[in-house]
Amino acid sequence: MSAVNESIMQRTTLGQLVEHYGWDLVPAFASGVTITSLANDVESVTPGALVIFGDDIDADKLHRARARGAYAALVPPSARENLLTEADLPVLYANPTPQQLGLLTSRMAGNPSSMLAVFAVCGSTARQNAAVVTQLTRFLHMLGNPVGMLSVAGSYSLERDLNLNYPLNMLDVQRSLAVCSEDGVAAVAVSLDDLTVAAHGMQAVNVDVLGSMQPVPPNADQAFIERLQDEYGFKTENPIKVTVRTLESDALARQAAGTLDQEDEQRLSLAIAMVLAAGVHRTNIRSALRMAKELH
Repeated sequence: MSAVNESIMQRTTLGQLVEHYGWDLVPAFASGVTITSLANDVESVTPGALVIFGDDIDADKLHRARARGAYAALVPPSARENLLTEADLPVLYANPTPQQLGLLTSRMAGNPSSMLAVFAVCGSTARQNAAVVTQLTRFLHMLGNPVGMLSVAGSYSLERDLNLNYPLNMLDVQRSLAVCSEDGVAAVAVSLDDLTVAAHGMQAVNVDVLGSMQPVPPNADQAFIERLQDEYGFKTENPIKVTVRTLESDALARQAAGTLDQEDEQRLSLAIAMVLAAGVHRTNIRSALRMAKELH
């Protein structure tokens, strides 16, 4: 059950979707209908929604979606013959690609990742990734950043629990990032694993820093990143490498060794390496670590 609401001033009409994506609209004169949200099941429909259905679509679902306030439906062309005489709302017939749906979902949410620093942690189990993401958000907070987190172990925006169902699909992710942006979050850490994020769940999300506790074979960064992009759909505005622990980040993490066990120290080291990759000055990092040690 997922939905995302329009949070930008630009109108989105069915005619614009037809023109941009080449989808088939029936009836054609409904091109001026404006949609204000997306949903992927009947229960998530709010007034003004374009509801996205799969192959299990039938007339009853269309009627219930209309009753809940849907303005249009997006359904596979294979269902066209059975629905033409039954539909009581405008229908877009198409087999959209994940990339198309991701761009549409991001647009409806206001392209939130463009206003956030997005850190993604990958390469380990969901439990291990969650532990790193938790350490990373704590460190980002120590540096003075309002933070959010997306993880199967718990997701939040500032002090707000996001109360999500996992794994997160693209509507869940874009809605969560939009909430973070609206709350004034500066940085979001995402646990990039199958328990947290569904296939293609990060479509049209810009990732600024990608970190892994597991070293990537030399000269294999690009292939590793492309494999993750194929699976989850995220993008990068600038070329990035997989960030791993370094001798420098290990040395900085040891400054807090009195308050951390070995595993937490290693997680902090990766968090430091990722923050360095984001361009934070070493002086600020040392100051935050020194303050944290004094507080403990």
